[in-house]
Amino acid sequence: MKKDVRSVVLVGTGFVGMSFAYAMLNQGGLEELALIDANKEKAEGEAMDLSHGLPFAPDKMKIWAGDYQDCAYADIVVITAGAAQAPGETRLDLVQKNSKIMRSIVKDIMKTGFSGIIVVATNPVDVLTYVAWQESGLPRNRVIGSGTTLDTARFRYELGKYLSVDTRNIHGYIIGEHGDTEFPAWSHTTVGVIPLLDMINNDSNYKFEDLEQIYLNVRDAAYDIINRKQATYYGIGMSLARLVKAILGNENSILSASVYLNGQYGHRDVFIGVPAIVNRNGIREVLEINLTGEEQDLMAKSVAVLKETLDQVR
Repeated sequence: MKKDVRSVVLVGTGFVGMSFAYAMLNQGGLEELALIDANKEKAEGEAMDLSHGLPFAPDKMKIWAGDYQDCAYADIVVITAGAAQAPGETRLDLVQKNSKIMRSIVKDIMKTGFSGIIVVATNPVDVLTYVAWQESGLPRNRVIGSGTTLDTARFRYELGKYLSVDTRNIHGYIIGEHGDTEFPAWSHTTVGVIPLLDMINNDSNYKFEDLEQIYLNVRDAAYDIINRKQATYYGIGMSLARLVKAILGNENSILSASVYLNGQYGHRDVFIGVPAIVNRNGIREVLEINLTGEEQDLMAKSVAVLKETLDQVR
């Protein structure tokens, strides 16, 4: 890795990692990408395969199979390595095995003198982002989980399909755990500038009861996909690319990443998915939206589940 170039190290060349790498190759904005995997030959093969697409890419990029020393000057290390979620398994079921993997990876990263930003996608992502932060010793704004960025994308997609509105004009967030206790902030969801709840209340074509099914479709999307194709990776790959580009581009974009709460929403010492402003320093600011009483209860439940799980691996 060279100094003063936009550089990323990807740890884990499975389906999720390579979906992210492929998205970055196609979208551009990155100058160097090093791939690390326990299986060095796989990383080499993936680097070769990606590189053969460079003549069609929007930007020049150097891609290679690297090692942890490449982290020394990297802007961002993206971690996707870990055991995958199997059919019938929850994200929280993965915590013991993946926390051990995460600690080992982060130790190797930090030995190089790395001082950039760590982005975690390995599940259970909220718990493992905490583990990565704890192990790294980095400031909390420079360790970020993919959180509910994908869930929020699924939410916008489902609402857009239901309302026959461009999904890019649906504004709202899934917040909480990236998992079974996540929930939509219905009170802050808009269609363009129109509050969703007002829109449904004023139009007989839509029903409030349909919102529950939309939420269930979002919450259970991973299970539905895993049952059909054994894994999910395109959506999270795109989500990671969006997060990384927001950092590298110093965008000050608002994304529902997994971030550290230090009193926001009435909770502390937990990484969880909430809207936050993302820029070149990582998390610039955690946005605290006014939740309804019911939404506050759902947030408290999500925090409790994550802390209980975290207690198993501290």
